[in-house]
Amino acid sequence: MSFSATVLTLYPAMFPGPLGHALAGRALADGRWSLDAVDIRAFATDRHHTVDGTPAGGGPGMVMRADVLAHAIDATPAAGPRLLMSPRGRPFDQVLAAELAAGPGVCLVCGRFEGVDERVIEARELLEISVGDFVLSGGETAALVVLDAVVRLLPGVMGNSQSASEESFSDGLLEHPQFTRPAEFEGRPIPQVLTSGDHAKVDAWRRSQREALTRDRRPDLWQRYRAR
Repeated sequence: MSFSATVLTLYPAMFPGPLGHALAGRALADGRWSLDAVDIRAFATDRHHTVDGTPAGGGPGMVMRADVLAHAIDATPAAGPRLLMSPRGRPFDQVLAAELAAGPGVCLVCGRFEGVDERVIEARELLEISVGDFVLSGGETAALVVLDAVVRLLPGVMGNSQSASEESFSDGLLEHPQFTRPAEFEGRPIPQVLTSGDHAKVDAWRRSQREALTRDRRPDLWQRYRAR
């Protein structure tokens, strides 16, 4: 059975977007996963199709209405957990991507404006997920990021299954430097160890590079790695 992804959004035309190309696009065409973009505005009940309101207590901007979003969620079957794209949510990482890829699917809810009425988050048990410590115009871009990270981990999507086990974050470390032809570029040769044919030395070099890069660039990851 293929992985089923549902996106609740005010802008369904944004999907599949980049997910319709390259690895994800080929997997979508091959039926390894499916994508359904649901228009939240279609569940508004007034003639103006209103989906937002002014913040209770005052303040700038607008807030997505709980009733409209609840109607959209209730009318949309979900094969897996319901995630709300939110800058205040749990940081999205490779561990969560792998967990989602191992399941039957996911429902991604894309917020807009100043946010989503807290009551629908609680009532529909939405798990808030953040793709970084920054604010986007809406959850759609974040949903694309999440789906791209998950879909590439589905069985048969990547040509070499070993790729996922050797890339950044697979074991808590960043990925080692990569090289290919030509043998020399602007006076910079490929490290000799990589052309030595000694697989043990290559593995040791790559490991040392991964550790050094993680220690220098991501001390937070390095501390967690050392703690394990």
